[in-house]
Amino acid sequence: MTRSARRTRRMIQVTGAGAALLLALSACSSSSSDKGSSPDADRSVTAAPSGSSPKLSGTVTVFAAASLKESFTALGKQFEKEHPGTTVTFSFGGSDTLAASITGGAPADVFAAASPKTMAIVTGKKDAVGTPATFVRNQLEIATLPGNPDKVSSLKDLTKSGLKVVLCAKTVPCGAAAQKALDASGLKLTPVSYEQDVKSALTKVELKEADAAVVYKTDVKAAGDKVEGVEFPESAKAVNDYPIVQLKNAPNAEAAKAFIALVQSDEGRQVLTGAGFLQP
Repeated sequence: MTRSARRTRRMIQVTGAGAALLLALSACSSSSSDKGSSPDADRSVTAAPSGSSPKLSGTVTVFAAASLKESFTALGKQFEKEHPGTTVTFSFGGSDTLAASITGGAPADVFAAASPKTMAIVTGKKDAVGTPATFVRNQLEIATLPGNPDKVSSLKDLTKSGLKVVLCAKTVPCGAAAQKALDASGLKLTPVSYEQDVKSALTKVELKEADAAVVYKTDVKAAGDKVEGVEFPESAKAVNDYPIVQLKNAPNAEAAKAFIALVQSDEGRQVLTGAGFLQP
């Protein structure tokens, strides 16, 4: 083999070795890059969405003031629709009676009262989680028989002789508010009966067992044409705040939080204001 041929052969061998080395380095680099990105890629696929919440199930028990019956019943149906597998059960009544049941050990998840005073019965016994939140307000109105045959136009008219008027018990928020309005007006009224919740007072008028009752605007609205509502300026001095809270020994704490969130949501406020409640 000539010297020129030997030189050419060595150059080919060197060039081939260099190419092989470059290919090996490229493969290593590619392998290293794949190993470094693979875990991140896997995490992005398998990680749960940051805003996800646990699936709710079971029964959520809500103790609520009687005046919330129509709006909360609607919200309960909405909650069940949004969370298949859940059931919302309600116990409506006078806030003071409900509070006494809760402090007495009645199992419940949520308490919505018609006044901070009745809510304090529960919080005072350390039976609530966190601080109650005011979610709506309510104002009084006079409910009369359809057509207002007794021509009631003011709170003072309820003191007329022979007029059968019904009030809520003074321990119930609607009764306490009515008494506050009467005191502000310097009026004294002796009703034919004191009822244990606002719905019972309204029913007396609906059944024509009473000529008038002092109830909430929301109850007059819910009654439709069964009664007629009469506004009175003194009611502005006795507006009730409605607080809501999760209870300490809630059997279904997660569902309780979700129901309270629905009540406080824009959707919940729309239902409540549509029923006649005022924004806090």
